[in-house]
Amino acid sequence: MKCGYIKSNGEQCEANAINNGKFCFWHNPDISAEEKRDAQAKGGKANKIEVAAPLPPIKVKTSNDVVELLSDTIGRVRSGDLDIKIANCIGYLSGHLLRAFEVTDLENRLEFVEREVKEKILKIK
Repeated sequence: MKCGYIKSNGEQCEANAINNGKFCFWHNPDISAEEKRDAQAKGGKANKIEVAAPLPPIKVKTSNDVVELLSDTIGRVRSGDLDIKIANCIGYLSGHLLRAFEVTDLENRLEFVEREVKEKILKIK
């Protein structure tokens, strides 16, 4: 649900309303000006992720390694040991890595087929 605040130009605020409320955070009359200033001062700091301990390195060279990485990530999220934002990043990058593996495999296969075709053409001549 959109915020119920109507701007001075007559347009409605486009932000989403807070759960079970009529207004967004900034237009909610129940939130004090001090709380709004504090939130504004924090900016992106509130979204910063603190990593308690770095995860052990995992070499990812094959699609099977990606499966292991994702399985490990899922387990860590489910146990509460890994922040969901980090897990989402790992999932996103894993998708790109799998696509890169596919492209590399296709390029290698194409190279092999081209080499074989050239060899057969040379033998025929």
